[in-house]
Amino acid sequence: MPRRNITVFALIVLALSGTAVALRAAQAPAQNVVVHEWGTFTTIAGEDGQSMNWVPLGGPTDLPCFVEHYKNKVFKVILSNDVEAPTPIDYDTARASLVGKVRMETPVLYFYSAQDATVSVRVRFPQGLVTEWYPTATATQPNVLPRVLDDPAVVGGLDWPYVQITPSRAPSLPAGSAPSHYYAARHTDSAPISVNGRDEKFLFYRGVAGFSAPISARLEADGSVRVTNLGHEPIPSVILFDNHAGVMRYRSLGALPTTATMAKPTAATDLATLRAELVATLTRAGLYDKEAQAMVDTWRDSWFEEGTRVFYILPRAAVDAILPLTITPAPTQIARAFVGRMEVVTPDTLVEVQSSIARNDTALLEQQGRFLGPIAERLAANATSVTDRMRIRAIANTVFANYQARFATCR
Repeated sequence: MPRRNITVFALIVLALSGTAVALRAAQAPAQNVVVHEWGTFTTIAGEDGQSMNWVPLGGPTDLPCFVEHYKNKVFKVILSNDVEAPTPIDYDTARASLVGKVRMETPVLYFYSAQDATVSVRVRFPQGLVTEWYPTATATQPNVLPRVLDDPAVVGGLDWPYVQITPSRAPSLPAGSAPSHYYAARHTDSAPISVNGRDEKFLFYRGVAGFSAPISARLEADGSVRVTNLGHEPIPSVILFDNHAGVMRYRSLGALPTTATMAKPTAATDLATLRAELVATLTRAGLYDKEAQAMVDTWRDSWFEEGTRVFYILPRAAVDAILPLTITPAPTQIARAFVGRMEVVTPDTLVEVQSSIARNDTALLEQQGRFLGPIAERLAANATSVTDRMRIRAIANTVFANYQARFATCR
């Protein structure tokens, strides 16, 4: 073989060898890297107990301004028959008009390693959209339309192609100009990470979706709640919580293979007792104690506010199907603990809202916050005249718009 051909052949062999080594490295586990994730899926139970439509991006975001959110390429398209196609909506508009069933709230990914490491992270969200994230990531998803989440083929997602895990380095963590529940998630022993020169203690993201929750919660006439597992795996834990006039009560249920009826809780409890039970439940789901504490601290106001709701731990198989996660090289261990939250609209709430609408008491109506829309829709569906339905919806829309106007999108 001529010398020139031997040289070219050797270069090809070296290149192929390098490619093979790179592929083996990508497929091999990331030594001593452990990843833990927690997050929440919030839904509202309809009269039949199953997830109903609402505006899941509505209400205060409670996020610092360095957190990024989706941006559409907003433009108008004229179809061949001179009909204007729906125009994509920007983030602020979506907070008042994007219809869906699920608010995916604050998943965070923690990384643990004894030495520096680099990984790529990909999150996919079938029939969902990612709406906020930090640090900077590449969002791959369609433009946002008011009813885009009705399409089961929609897939949102994020990519962080180069996440540096730096356990020995002191990070420079960003801070906003006002307090935020965002920062509670930092109170763990996780390693600092860096993405494109931006430091944090975790990868953060939020989203909205159009699929139904894997559980139903139907309120019975006696005040009990019939919970039904709509998935294939047993739900590890269920808690029925009620806060009425500042008095908190809850009832716990172990694993839910199929269906169970949970009696209305009657014994008052203190917040410390409930927090301790939630932390214990989350550690059993795979979180470290500090991570579980950070999760409960993050939602210390929202989870325990006035109202009735069902909390449940999603089975790991359900989390992986709802929110596929790919980390390359693969960590030695991944834990994913997600809490489902399903709001239950009680007769007392319906009576209170109906009375407030009749009196045009906007102050009381605004206390329902982001859940006013679906509550009003329940009332409108049972109204006896078109005029009453229109009035209920008009007042609820006005109050909700005023409620949203009081909150900036970031702080």
